[in-house]
Amino acid sequence: MTQICNADLSHPQHAEAIVSLLNGYAMDPMGGGQPLSAFAKENLVATLARRSDIHVVLAFVDDEPAGLAICIEGFSTFACQPLLNIHDLTVAGKFRGRGISRLLIRQVEQVALGLGCCKITLEVLSGNQPARALYQSTGFVGYELNPAMGQAVLLQKKL
Repeated sequence: MTQICNADLSHPQHAEAIVSLLNGYAMDPMGGGQPLSAFAKENLVATLARRSDIHVVLAFVDDEPAGLAICIEGFSTFACQPLLNIHDLTVAGKFRGRGISRLLIRQVEQVALGLGCCKITLEVLSGNQPARALYQSTGFVGYELNPAMGQAVLLQKKL
């Protein structure tokens, strides 16, 4: 049986699931292929818990951690409303192909609606075709303000 829930960061099973699933994602080629640092593993849940703008959705199959969405509130200045960014979305390899990602996205939508968000955003690697297909099939489209100017591109500068 698949269960989708908003994580309780003070619940030991949820805390362990978050670290385990995120570490599995980090080790996947789509997550960079490297495990989380010891620092991240030790401090992630406590740091998430101190932030009121982070929302975590978990999936369990028969009480086994199966999927994770970590979302961070943002703000759309043009809409003058909050938005919710899916920062991490992953399903453990042994549970892929069961529709768990769709269930996670559906719950993220409920969280966003509850927060009064105008939209949900996310980033996806251009070569991650399964994820891109999932996102497109669940209503996500490339961000653009004016088609003549093209779609937005995500950039980063590491510090």
